[in-house]
Amino acid sequence: MTVRELTVVIADDQGMVRAGFRSLLDGEAGLRVVGEAGDGVQAVEVVRRQQPDVVLMDIRMPILNGLAATSQLVNEGTTSKILVLTTFDLDEYVFEALRAGASGFLLKDSPVEELLTAIRVVAAGDALLDPAVTRRVIDTFVRRPAPTPQRSEVLAPLTPREREVLGLMARGQSNADIARRLFVSEATTKTHVSNVLAKLALRDRVHAVIFAYESGLVIAGDDDPTASPSSD
Repeated sequence: MTVRELTVVIADDQGMVRAGFRSLLDGEAGLRVVGEAGDGVQAVEVVRRQQPDVVLMDIRMPILNGLAATSQLVNEGTTSKILVLTTFDLDEYVFEALRAGASGFLLKDSPVEELLTAIRVVAAGDALLDPAVTRRVIDTFVRRPAPTPQRSEVLAPLTPREREVLGLMARGQSNADIARRLFVSEATTKTHVSNVLAKLALRDRVHAVIFAYESGLVIAGDDDPTASPSSD
């Protein structure tokens, strides 16, 4: 059976960086670069035209930066998954990238294997939410005033068990971790996660984490994000 190639657009203001990424990706089985952009405006145009599976989006670009370009594409309803790449390991960039609608965040000096894995992870519809990124998101909320709880309103669509699952997701727990914590199968956990995303109209796991904090379901510094045990 032939496996469909994953298509990629590279957006970076440095030509040598784009050339390096293109050489790397085009040499990898199952990946194909279908476009490049040197600024945010070009990135939006190329993504609209090519509809790639994944966009490698630099943050600091002229005319329109990568965060603004990401936000614009997401607001337009793009199906392309956006993986933000940067040399700047700063908390505010992580948070802003995720809030803009990116499905992942990776430093440019990450090992090649991590980049290739990240592309495939986000293309599959999952979020690149490793523990380091989760900690940055949580740390951002630790530094902010606690949100006013709105649980009864914005969390109304969720069952008690789905709220538990969302709370555990917000602590960076994997499906396997959640399954062990709640004494259910991984398949059941995956169904709960899918239901949470669908009911709250969230793009992916990254945005579920942000939602959990902004809604007041989870308060930074609270050791137990789950409510009392409930049944499925």
